[in-house]
Amino acid sequence: MPATLLPAETDAFHHRPAVKRLKLSNGTSSSPHSSSPASRIFTPYRTIGLVSSTSVPFTSVPLGKSTFQVTTTIGRSLHTYDLRTGLNLVFLSRPETPASITATAAWKDRVFAAWGNPHDGVSSVSSQGIWVFKRGKKTDELECPSGLAEPVQQLLVFGSWIVACCHTRIEVWQSTSYEHYTTLFPPSSGHGSDVLAGKVCNMPTYLNKIFSARMDGKLEIWNLSTGKLVYTILPPSPAAGPITALQPAPALSLLAVAYQAGPLIIHDVQTDISVISLRSNSSREGPITSISFRTDGRGAGDEGRNPGMMATSGPASGDITFWTLQDGGRVMGILRGAHCPASKESAVRGGVNKVEFLSGQPVIVTGGLDNSLKSWIFDETPYSPIPRVLHSRSGHAAPVTRLLFLPTDADGADAGGKWILTAGRDRSLWGWSLRRDGQSTELSQGNIRKRAKKLGLLGDAPSGSQPASSIEDLKVPAITCMALSLNRDGGMSASGGKSAAWSNIREPDGKKGKKAASASNVTGWESIVTGHEHDKTARTWFWGRRRAGRWAFDTSDGGHVQSVAITPCGTFALIGSSLGIIDMFNLQSGIHRQRFPPKVTPAQARGLAASSSITREMTEFEAASQGFRRGEGRHTKAVTGLMVDSVNRTVISCSLDGLIKFWDFATGRLAGQIDWSLTSAILDLRHHQSNDLAALSCNDSAIRVIDITTKNLVRELWAGSDHINDFCFSNDGRWIIAASMDSNIRIWDLPTGHLIDAIRLQRPCMTMAFSSTGEFLATALQGELGINVWSNRSLFTHIPTRHLTEGDVSNLQISGLTCEANQNLIEAAFEDTEKPIEQTQDTLTTLDRLSEDIMTLSLVPKARWQTLLNLDVIKQRNRPKEPPKAPQKAPFFLPSLQGGRSMISQINEAEKRSDPTEESRILKLSSNGLQTTFTRLLGEGRVSGNYDAFVEHLKTLSPSQADLQIRSLDTPEEMMSFVSALSSRLRQKMDYELVHAWMAVFLRLHSDAQDTELLSALEDWRSEQRREAQRLTQLTSYCSGVIGFLRAPR
Repeated sequence: MPATLLPAETDAFHHRPAVKRLKLSNGTSSSPHSSSPASRIFTPYRTIGLVSSTSVPFTSVPLGKSTFQVTTTIGRSLHTYDLRTGLNLVFLSRPETPASITATAAWKDRVFAAWGNPHDGVSSVSSQGIWVFKRGKKTDELECPSGLAEPVQQLLVFGSWIVACCHTRIEVWQSTSYEHYTTLFPPSSGHGSDVLAGKVCNMPTYLNKIFSARMDGKLEIWNLSTGKLVYTILPPSPAAGPITALQPAPALSLLAVAYQAGPLIIHDVQTDISVISLRSNSSREGPITSISFRTDGRGAGDEGRNPGMMATSGPASGDITFWTLQDGGRVMGILRGAHCPASKESAVRGGVNKVEFLSGQPVIVTGGLDNSLKSWIFDETPYSPIPRVLHSRSGHAAPVTRLLFLPTDADGADAGGKWILTAGRDRSLWGWSLRRDGQSTELSQGNIRKRAKKLGLLGDAPSGSQPASSIEDLKVPAITCMALSLNRDGGMSASGGKSAAWSNIREPDGKKGKKAASASNVTGWESIVTGHEHDKTARTWFWGRRRAGRWAFDTSDGGHVQSVAITPCGTFALIGSSLGIIDMFNLQSGIHRQRFPPKVTPAQARGLAASSSITREMTEFEAASQGFRRGEGRHTKAVTGLMVDSVNRTVISCSLDGLIKFWDFATGRLAGQIDWSLTSAILDLRHHQSNDLAALSCNDSAIRVIDITTKNLVRELWAGSDHINDFCFSNDGRWIIAASMDSNIRIWDLPTGHLIDAIRLQRPCMTMAFSSTGEFLATALQGELGINVWSNRSLFTHIPTRHLTEGDVSNLQISGLTCEANQNLIEAAFEDTEKPIEQTQDTLTTLDRLSEDIMTLSLVPKARWQTLLNLDVIKQRNRPKEPPKAPQKAPFFLPSLQGGRSMISQINEAEKRSDPTEESRILKLSSNGLQTTFTRLLGEGRVSGNYDAFVEHLKTLSPSQADLQIRSLDTPEEMMSFVSALSSRLRQKMDYELVHAWMAVFLRLHSDAQDTELLSALEDWRSEQRREAQRLTQLTSYCSGVIGFLRAPR
């Protein structure tokens, strides 16, 4: 929707012509609806926070004898991590696959990725395929058979075969030529359309054989070379259900098979006999979907020195069970909480996706549905059947709800705008680095695992205790609002004390925070304050120490925390309640300092009651002039937004009651208010300190901008008809960017009120933030775990402020690309920058000035006329310091010229043979000077009295050419005409700076002229120059005085 101005401004802006000179296309004008599908201002740069966000299991491959590479799936791209460097991201696949990846397999130095699902309802010309990646780049593609219309559930690469398992068929390719070999069709069971369970494997020494799991519990053995079914292994019981996991054991002919409703068996496929049958006693694990065997010959037995260790896991819980296969098999231990379990009440994802022992290593790698990838190591001394964490990479396990860019230099080392603070539905608070993903970390909430052990979540519960449902319940509620200020953050040296997080410890004398305040006076204190869902307590955090803070602030009226703010100095935190009260706390000591409005004592209440009778006798104007009394003016509904001005004088709050209140920071009394209660309720508030503007989003889908100094409404911007999810200012306060539930992101230009850009996404954007450096815009979409970072192209190219309509809103799908070291920042910023802007009906193509009474400057670059003024200095500086030297003798190995003549002698002979009538350039110019364009246009202007063509020609000359032409004025008539041309330009009020530069050069070159008519022309020019300079000085002084009056505190 177009922006709406105030009534007083509407007429003034309606009659103004457009002032932008737009680049138009050379062809025929197209419809405004045929715009580019990409945003003109922002382009996708990378996505952070995604590690293992899909249900596709990871795949690993050894890299020589030194390390392993683990590849995970991120939607339509792959991430490859190196284990030796601590799971550092080394490769990401490009280009993206046309559809989501459904299966992966790593083999040697290549990764095979199957993508596409014809049954997901998305129509495409090429609905699925299998691509081959090497070091993150696509190198080849497998040709899919024409009849394939099923998603690939698992890929298997071994020997000379590539196997893809679908629901009803198995496709086979040759690994050397990537040619399709055959298709295997298992016999149908007659129970449903799906025949295969999506699990295939091969076994050592079984040449060209694969084992395929069926939904009816049968296990089929196929010969790929002949394409025939060799044998079928029956399930242990008819009620065992589908096969959920297959894994060959290190011992020959032994295969581990897990059933959905049956046991886990170790089967001898050569004799078709079950060797071991295992059943898990834990009901939390559910069906087993991943099995792995330890291959370094250790792990089993009492001391862990015998072979025969197995690990199993499933998506129902975050636990991993370790088995010893000696003496019939038994459980050695259970690693509780290896990954977060899934939560049905919230949107938290969880469970173990895959578990895998690395070949010949006491290391196990696990991938979770909670968007995490971890490596674990077994300690031999002292021996423990439960491994400890070696490396970990993770992110949010639930959608992101809040985003915030850290302001200038967070830790004194990195530049500002390179850290993002995010909060999610998984009750976590993360700090993400845009420079290196390895620096990203979750802010600690204390020893959660230790508390979980006491409650029985990671082991046997103590007698008489009632364990919580999950580890997630031990964290603070989900964050709904947060604020930060790094002015008092002490970094890693900040004193956090020895108390537990949010303990609000009191000293023996009953005063809270006395010693803690004195200690933090030197080292700094907390810099982050958060409000939580359905919680009356706001909590503090240390950013420098990446951990929870000391204080937990409760609302004084018992309402839930609805909004928070921190003063620009970083000393005080303000908390807005759902019942309308605002409390202020000191972050250094944790003491409650003020309430808005302040509490009224019984004595003050009696005084207010006595004065109320006097107030009734006053007129309405007299009562308003008395101001608000102590204790009056509280919000009647939830406080949705808080801010403090840059000098800590005024607190501004907004509420669902439609009121904007201005409070005195020192006394807490209400100083004034703006009433919008009859039109809308206010949902949120954003403040830009540099220009003292506050933007407020309302429930009528409008964003209203007010000047907090004058308390006037300056802009009203409409975001369609849907609810506004989040909005923010740009770093310079020139733009407002808003996201709404109609899946649109809109960008307004505040000086013009124009909607200059809009993006239509696949999903609504729920939260956003703009970096303090202006480089990036971060967004989080509905239901997604990642944070999409956009690059600001206006830093590299001009962005026109042409007003857009809803028909111009483009359709852009967020990509899943990430990049570790900003490789594509410049390329993305300059992408499609040469596309012309379509010409619309309201575009003015030729416009030189707004009014004849306005003095305008030229479009000539500043460097050109400055060079003209200092041309003599530049020539003196560039003079050669010594005469040119003769060329040195050629080296002996270079061939000599024919006849023994040198190149210099040949050049000299050519000069002698030249035309003897050739003259120097200066002499030729002097002889033909009357015929130059400069002299001709000057003479035509003297005759007609119009020097516009002459001035336009002079503006096109370079500094050296202009200096030469002015120097060539040799007659008084030409000099007088030149001065008259400059005087006429002053009377037209155009090219102000160029006229002065040309006159300065003319006076320097021809100051010895004594002609009477020339002196008269110079007097006319001086009078015009004085009159125009005096007028500009008066206008500038008037504007400066008005601005100073408006900005002055009153």
